[in-house]
Amino acid sequence: MQFLDQAKIFLASGAGGDGAVSFRREKFVEYGGPDGGDGGKGGDIIFECVDGLNTLIDFRYSQHFKAKRGEHGMGRNRTGAGGGDLLIKVPVGTQILADDEERTLIVDMTSAGQRAILLKGGDGGKGNDHYKTSTNRAPRQFQPGFPGRDMWIWLRLKLLADVGLVGQPNVGKSSLINAISNTKAKVGNYAFTTLKPQLGVVAHKGQELVMADIPGLIAGAADGVGIGDRFLGHIERCRVLLHIVDASLPGPVAQWQTVREELGAYGGGLDRKPEILALSKIDLVSPQALAAKKRALEQASGAPVFCMSAVTRQGVDAVLDKLMEIAGRSQATRTTGGDRPWSPL
Repeated sequence: MQFLDQAKIFLASGAGGDGAVSFRREKFVEYGGPDGGDGGKGGDIIFECVDGLNTLIDFRYSQHFKAKRGEHGMGRNRTGAGGGDLLIKVPVGTQILADDEERTLIVDMTSAGQRAILLKGGDGGKGNDHYKTSTNRAPRQFQPGFPGRDMWIWLRLKLLADVGLVGQPNVGKSSLINAISNTKAKVGNYAFTTLKPQLGVVAHKGQELVMADIPGLIAGAADGVGIGDRFLGHIERCRVLLHIVDASLPGPVAQWQTVREELGAYGGGLDRKPEILALSKIDLVSPQALAAKKRALEQASGAPVFCMSAVTRQGVDAVLDKLMEIAGRSQATRTTGGDRPWSPL
């Protein structure tokens, strides 16, 4: 299934039905009087957050959504039927933004079952029964239904995950998420193998967390170089970043600094998130070279550096222990019932 994380759509709520002009006409009722009913209310536009969706691809083929209008009032004081509400289902983590220069946030859909009424339908008009008075016993005026509202909006999906994988292209992020989760991410010995974000559920020592793998970052990504930084929004909600550096390439410090600069240029607080540093592909490096690269990276970052290999799984458990310590610290208290640990999926 194709991944789509942004979409622009048009919404229109239903207009209200008109009030009716009607008079009682019954046998043996000499002065029946007005009995025009009110119009029905127009349908609302409602968004609902649901499980089982992880892309906005449906909105590529359907961009216009209109709720039904209310029916007109009828005689015998019968109110017209209300227009049916239009329910639009979106994935967990979808943001609804106004179509303006600032892309103002309207509502953030962060939990399954959450609903938001974005546009209310127009109210129905009053029938002529409301206009009768002692001096106007046969009114013929009525109230038209109120119009609905319409607007263009942007939908932007930000995946919910505990851990975000960052690094330059082809450093082993996809290999790692394949090795420790149920994900089947594409793996290849070339840059930009990953072209879209991937989610994986990682189980380790009785706990679970969700890991997000995004396309690699290169120098100038904030200015659109390579795939750019448009997918960085998917790790804005992560509790911790796992920054992977390729140990088989020269210059681990330069690799780390390049990605850190792009995180800072993007903003959103990504450069202030807790970060775990790990050297990958250690099975391709001699112990002496690995020790020198680890020491240089620790001196530059001021943080401990883990060493691991997704192929041999050497050092992977130590990295997962640290991730669970930071990202999974609240797993025991955030439960959905029973002893099952909380998960955003």
